[in-house]
Amino acid sequence: MSVVSAPSVRRATVVWTVAVTAYLAAVFHRSSLGVTGVEATHRFAINASALAVFSVAQLVVYAAMQIPVGVLLDRYGSRRLLLAGGTLMVAGQLCFAAATDVRLAVAARVLVGLGDAMTFISVLRIVAFWFPGRRNPLLVQLTGMVGQLGAILAAVPLVALLHRAGWTPAFLVAAGWGATTVLLVLVAVRDAPHVGPGAAVPPALSVVRRELAAAWAQPGTRLGLWTHFVAQFSGAVFALLWGYPFLVQGQGLTPTAAASLLSLMTVGTLVAGPVVAHLCARHPFHRSALVLVVTAASAAVWAVVLAWPGRSPHWLLVVLVLVLALGGPGAVIGFDYARTFNPVHRIGSATGIVNVGGFVASIVLVLAIGVVLDLTTPADASAPPLSAFRWAFAVQYLLWAVGAVQVLRYRNAARRRRVRGTDAGPVATPEVTVCVPPGEPADGGGDRAAGGESGGPMGRAA
Repeated sequence: MSVVSAPSVRRATVVWTVAVTAYLAAVFHRSSLGVTGVEATHRFAINASALAVFSVAQLVVYAAMQIPVGVLLDRYGSRRLLLAGGTLMVAGQLCFAAATDVRLAVAARVLVGLGDAMTFISVLRIVAFWFPGRRNPLLVQLTGMVGQLGAILAAVPLVALLHRAGWTPAFLVAAGWGATTVLLVLVAVRDAPHVGPGAAVPPALSVVRRELAAAWAQPGTRLGLWTHFVAQFSGAVFALLWGYPFLVQGQGLTPTAAASLLSLMTVGTLVAGPVVAHLCARHPFHRSALVLVVTAASAAVWAVVLAWPGRSPHWLLVVLVLVLALGGPGAVIGFDYARTFNPVHRIGSATGIVNVGGFVASIVLVLAIGVVLDLTTPADASAPPLSAFRWAFAVQYLLWAVGAVQVLRYRNAARRRRVRGTDAGPVATPEVTVCVPPGEPADGGGDRAAGGESGGPMGRAA
């Protein structure tokens, strides 16, 4: 792979911009159910548990496909997977637009989840191949930030279109926009600098499987998985499905006010992303401490909201969504572990492993909230009361406890491995240094960045 030189900076920016646009569309498709959940219960005549099945079907496919997609990504490259993923999501939205039967609607969300699974990690691989290592933390956070604009498009324009034009026209428009992004990817995206589509020879499948095993054996990869697990699920589930019903049915907000708070959450993520990226680049030994701070903040603000007598004041709900906004950037730190603990030729496999974490947690929480809501809602009630939402969202504390313990466990394992000298770090491999301009330290400091949370002779970690 060629070094990204100065004349190719503009081309790299174009490739990344189009790839990020594809991810933005994927987030839009993913979030389109969350803001239409109330309408979906009426259209398909379903209860809270059945509505949860829609999101769970989408999330299960997403999580289950992460490792297979990571293997495919290392074998076939980002461009092909972005094209395939975008096409699947368009098909899913077309089916959802026409669906009046629950089975077809669930199948539609499965297609969306399958296409979504191929998108984000494909964009991260483009970042790793097209840009020098020192820029990776910022560009990864920017990728996540820009992608979250898709949630704003789902929360405001899609809801407005849904109320104005109806279910089918709204989701047909969504499918049309997705088709446009697929065409953009076809025209502009390439897997690596100076390499055309299909020019690279895919590695043998046995080699890819071996690299997948090597990525899993790396404690830093598992630290990334649990980082993604513990930081992502609360904000993701709130934005994806249960936040809107909680705000409208539990807190008594108007649909417009609820959509505005979800949009504010996305804006908060956009602001927090660069700050988290800067802290990770400046303090690579303290990334896990930052993850635990984000987790503790989410747990604390939820404790206040759930314990508040009666409905929460608006200012407290604003604080809630702004704190939850930190979860996305916090979860992205997991991908930084995948990058700094693995050579670039297995970045797809490592990133796929990491990306499983948050979505497994989200699946569990989506299902648990739906079940608890049904169990605690009176039989004669038309909607869950606030007390039911309180019991349902309290389930989060079990997941936070498990995730925090595992983050500490694998942080210590990564440190011990580094101290024993059994982890040479990815910077020692040619596959990483080829992305870095001559005379420039990989990832802003050689082994320091590669070691990340590792302690050992280079210094003490957090």
